[in-house]
Amino acid sequence: MFARTAPEPPPITFIACEEHFRPVLPTIEGNVDYRELRGQLIVIDELLRTSGTEQDFVMRSLQHWVELLHEAKLESVELAGEGTAAAFRLEDLTRGQQQVRFQEHSIRALRCTLARTLLGGSYRDFAARLADSPLLQWFCRLGELDRVRVPAKSALQRYATWLPVNEMREVINGFLRQAGAPVAEGKQAIDLEEPLDFSTLFMDTTCLKANIHFPVDWVLLRDGVKSLMQSIELIRQHGLKTRMAEPKSFIKEINRLSMQMTHTRRKKEGKKERKRVLRLMKKQVSVVRGHAERYRALLDAHWQATDWSRPQAEQVLKRIEEVLEALPAAVNQAHERIIGERPVANAEKILSLFEPDLHVIVRGKAGEEVEFGNLLILGEQREGLITDWELFKEQGPADTRLVRGSVERVETALGQRIEEVAADRGFDSKGNLQWLEKRGTFSAICPRNPGALRAAMQEDRFAQAQRRRAQTEARVAIFKNEFLGRPMRAEGFENRNLQVAWGVLTHDLWVVARKLRDQRQAREKAKEEPKRAA
Repeated sequence: MFARTAPEPPPITFIACEEHFRPVLPTIEGNVDYRELRGQLIVIDELLRTSGTEQDFVMRSLQHWVELLHEAKLESVELAGEGTAAAFRLEDLTRGQQQVRFQEHSIRALRCTLARTLLGGSYRDFAARLADSPLLQWFCRLGELDRVRVPAKSALQRYATWLPVNEMREVINGFLRQAGAPVAEGKQAIDLEEPLDFSTLFMDTTCLKANIHFPVDWVLLRDGVKSLMQSIELIRQHGLKTRMAEPKSFIKEINRLSMQMTHTRRKKEGKKERKRVLRLMKKQVSVVRGHAERYRALLDAHWQATDWSRPQAEQVLKRIEEVLEALPAAVNQAHERIIGERPVANAEKILSLFEPDLHVIVRGKAGEEVEFGNLLILGEQREGLITDWELFKEQGPADTRLVRGSVERVETALGQRIEEVAADRGFDSKGNLQWLEKRGTFSAICPRNPGALRAAMQEDRFAQAQRRRAQTEARVAIFKNEFLGRPMRAEGFENRNLQVAWGVLTHDLWVVARKLRDQRQAREKAKEEPKRAA
């Protein structure tokens, strides 16, 4: 018998959208910062259209959601929230007016997320600023003559996860290819004077720190108790109860024990007192876990008695289950380190109950000997565009093992051969030098041996590459602080990885927009000089 193959998803054809008439931006005088932001957004708006990045994003959005609905056998999906409510059916996404509506939401998802990434801040803050700013409404294509419909914070959050990270990488690569396209018929693809050169790769690694407090063992127990009791209190507010003391009393007790633990270092027998307090905290955690397990079973069986839908109840159940799953290991870790006085290997440490994919990264930097997060590698070209990145979910490999993968990713994605690689001494290894030499790529990787470094600095090409590589550390700082946020607010590895991709796209658009503006201003200045001379 032949296996029955699943039907293919319906074909997708882009439908040209008629752009709504956008109100003219008001004239603002005397504010240089506003004029700078306005000029930058105007050029980014032009880049999104001329490079085809916006249309590429829309087409990939259509393909992604059609395949998702088709594979999951869903009839419809809600893709926006309060203020922009829209539910789309599978057959509607590939034809007619509903497809046009979906394409408009995809454009808003792209532009709203770019603007929020560029300006920083939370979803709530950006939603308020978007409602109050004609400039942002113009850029995000929200302002119309008769009304202004602004997405709320929940819609902005959905927009930030509109496409998966692998599709975002392809969108970014498409934009970079346009920036590197040769001049044809006297014009470059995005109006640059010369195509950008991607033949040189400057590499560096950093720790992408998660938004967590310092991972003190007994503080993890306090976090677990507070999270479980807050979930129980939420369930009780929606009508499901079993006999127990008030949830706030458990939070009060764990806070009291936490303060006692803090003050043990000032006592004469501090080590003995710490062990005593930790045993009390362990008993408190055991009681709280019992209450949480009962409430989890109660909500799972009788969620219809609340005013929640099943997906809403699943969110609360998931929150309880994740903490219950992580708490035993956190208790064991605290016991081993405080009562047993035995070290715990970094690979086995729990750094957060809510972020399981974090690691201890020892980089030996001044002021931050140890960092907690994920290893991030960035690669840039000479003009400062980020051409390669990777965020590691597992414990990051040594820097020496990252060179080959980064070079191959850039060459595959952009179709240009890497002629020169520059990096710090952490990337130096005999294997890397041999591999680069074999493929004919110049190695400007800083040698570990001081004598070899002095000899290499006598070569002009190596010295120039190393001087330029010093800017890469500044590029990493700009990218992390200005485009990912301080701290990075995305929770969960998948969301952090996606936020990095949005940061790369926003950063590269920002860099190219600045370059375009500088070139145009230089041309205007050159035109005016003969008139002034006359």
